[in-house]
Amino acid sequence: MSQTSPVGDEALMRLALDEARSSIDAGDVPVGAVIARGDEVLAAAGNARERLGDPTAHAEMLVLRDAARRTGSWRLEGCTLVVTLEPCAMCAGAIVLARLDRVVFGAADPKAGFAGSLGDLLRDPRLNHRVDLTSGVLADECGAALRDFFRSRREGAQPSA
Repeated sequence: MSQTSPVGDEALMRLALDEARSSIDAGDVPVGAVIARGDEVLAAAGNARERLGDPTAHAEMLVLRDAARRTGSWRLEGCTLVVTLEPCAMCAGAIVLARLDRVVFGAADPKAGFAGSLGDLLRDPRLNHRVDLTSGVLADECGAALRDFFRSRREGAQPSA
């Protein structure tokens, strides 16, 4: 059974959505992530692949790095990652390696998601750590941000935040 963050999954997802929207100005896909430990938000970021020219600059990777710096440890036990889009294989692997307790995501990603869609690295019993997973939190809002972004790109317009 999934635990709910003391701050609240929806409140943290709204912070992640704010981060997602802030990444649009740089031309990045609007995905945002937040890491919290109890009531404390340790890190928040949006995708920055375009801005940084870094293929690993997914929102999840950025918050993992920031939270590890902030806590002084790569082990992020007791932490929850909240992200607007189901993590990809790279991010799911990093989440397991960071020993996060919990992941909450909004929209499923049937084309690249590795938290249940294409595979499930977060809960694979062959790995030495498994992550508690909650999906579908504010899924409609998270999905709408992505759909609006890609619709605007197809139409040649700059999406609005």
